[in-house]
Amino acid sequence: MTTVPNNPWIALEPPLPSSASRDVFVGHARSLAKVRRDEHTDDNIEWLRAHFVSEVKSSHRADRQALLAAGLVVTDLAMQGWMLRTRAERVEIRPPDPVSDRAAEKARVRKQELVKRDAQLRKPPVQRFIESMERQRLHNGEFVSIYSLMRDGRELADGLREARTHMNNGWADTLSRLVDPYLDFIASEDATCPHTGLRLMDIWRYFRHTWTNQYTSVPGRTMVFLVRDRAANKHPVMGIGALSSPVMQIRERDSWIGWHPETFIERVRRAPTRELARWLVETNEAAIGEIYVDDLIEDKVLSMRDLLSPSEVVFERLVREGTEQRRLHHRYARSRDLKRKPAGMSGDDYWIARARTHLFRSKRAIALATYLRVRAVLNETFKGRPTAEKLGALAATGYGSDVICRVLKKAKADRVGIAVADISVCGAVQPYNALLGGKLTAMLAASPEVVQRYRRRYLGAESEIASSVAGRSIKRAPTLVLLGTTSLYGVGSSQYNRIKIPADRLGGAAADVIRYEEVGRSEAFGTSQYSEETINALVDLVQQSDSQRVNSIFGEGISPKLRKVRQALDMLNLPSRPLLQHHRHRVVYGVSLIRNLSDHLIGLARKPDYIVPLDRGRAATANISAWWRERWLRNRITSDEVLEEVARHTRVHPVTHGARVSPQRPSSQQPLFVEQS
Repeated sequence: MTTVPNNPWIALEPPLPSSASRDVFVGHARSLAKVRRDEHTDDNIEWLRAHFVSEVKSSHRADRQALLAAGLVVTDLAMQGWMLRTRAERVEIRPPDPVSDRAAEKARVRKQELVKRDAQLRKPPVQRFIESMERQRLHNGEFVSIYSLMRDGRELADGLREARTHMNNGWADTLSRLVDPYLDFIASEDATCPHTGLRLMDIWRYFRHTWTNQYTSVPGRTMVFLVRDRAANKHPVMGIGALSSPVMQIRERDSWIGWHPETFIERVRRAPTRELARWLVETNEAAIGEIYVDDLIEDKVLSMRDLLSPSEVVFERLVREGTEQRRLHHRYARSRDLKRKPAGMSGDDYWIARARTHLFRSKRAIALATYLRVRAVLNETFKGRPTAEKLGALAATGYGSDVICRVLKKAKADRVGIAVADISVCGAVQPYNALLGGKLTAMLAASPEVVQRYRRRYLGAESEIASSVAGRSIKRAPTLVLLGTTSLYGVGSSQYNRIKIPADRLGGAAADVIRYEEVGRSEAFGTSQYSEETINALVDLVQQSDSQRVNSIFGEGISPKLRKVRQALDMLNLPSRPLLQHHRHRVVYGVSLIRNLSDHLIGLARKPDYIVPLDRGRAATANISAWWRERWLRNRITSDEVLEEVARHTRVHPVTHGARVSPQRPSSQQPLFVEQS
């Protein structure tokens, strides 16, 4: 890969030993570059993709997998709006130009997302699932289907028109009789809807398929829920939501919290305190105490004396041990060995066995070297008496700042998975979308009832990474205090904008609110811009090589898929950093549920100071719904256009209700609308 200074074009030069393969790659890129940008663009690119894949898979070249992966990457980039050109048998690409027009930018992103969503909906297993949900079945003496959980828009619109006559008196009771939301949590895979007998998870999944972007599962913790309307027959679905394990690194969110290293160091330098100094020592000591060391002592990697008075020799020995154990892990590890618990092994015996694997011995050695080095610095700095003055002097130095940031990283790791959750799914189901049901779903995601459910769901859960490092069961209290999310479009999110819930409506103080706060704009890295076919080709390339560094084992690092794709791009000599950028800014939102957010999320404040009482539960959810009716629904129904949109969604056959998954049929092979050379 080469770049020309001051030139946005990037040259792609995958190492294809076969000259025939290089010709195929360049020829495919040349055809993609000739595709006109019009209404036929997607069809033409899909035709080129199918032709290219067929040609490559029918060949018997040794570099076939590399050619397939490189060609599919270029195809997806063309589909995403990247510019392509060929110069002297070399392929060059350029990211799409920024779009300043809000509507045009939303249309561009929506088009990109629909490509992958529609491809997913064309898959036979997905089509069979959709057909099964729409098929009528007998339940409690009547025929039902997923349509039974879609509210008829005509009936709702008629009721809302009648409610407009009560706008000056009695509107609250009238609207509550028409729309009465509540949360329906999906506690297990087998839980069913009492009104239809359908599995709740299937109901959730069906409505998720109606959205612009494709449905994908999220690794880690996930708690899903439905927002339902008890005011209508069979309690139709108003919206769906999910809380998931948070993205580990988001600069904008971390700066807002006070987690980002630069932000935290600035805080310490500006206002060092004795409490912060003691927190530094205590957090580091706790980190050392949570590392299993028996085997390291048995093998004379270190001694008990080294733990108390560590030296540079010990640090270097631990780093060498960690590096060697990581090498052995990559050589011998098998995913299945670390994904299942051996029969007959329980309690701490299991965690000790995990700790002694090459992967976690490597992690322990590196972590111990880090925290022992911090201990040595803190011992020398504080000499047993942590003070604000000594902390300020430490923070003023480069090595001191590094020490503080390492402890901060540990404090963040201890809490990010238990105190923070991302709102990974949040939105309305028609006809409630026209009534700002998306805002309702977002507001209910912050309900004390959700916090309570989250705590009950994960209370007593063992932390797999921490337990595997400690060689014993580590359980951290799941105290949810912060919600985060991002907009799909970089030009803002009307769904999250201006959402705030007065705390006094939920039993809190009159001066407090729970709000969705815009904390910045982020251009994230990831693989969402690539099709499943392309991802599979890249992963297969890595797995067929002798240099695979990623085994999809929990604990190796974040996002095995992302790391495999990055490794494959590196193997293809393709620039992984720009090719893994979404090239779309997303608005980052944070929802703090407590007053002492920054201090609690580093462990300085042990007890969270919640803005609203958690003991309200369902009553708080009902109060949030009442506030939504007052703040948003009441004003929304004054528009005739809105009620006409609501009335458009009916269950009259053939069903054209907006909550129905759009039927997708396999695309046919179409002639190309491209310039011929």
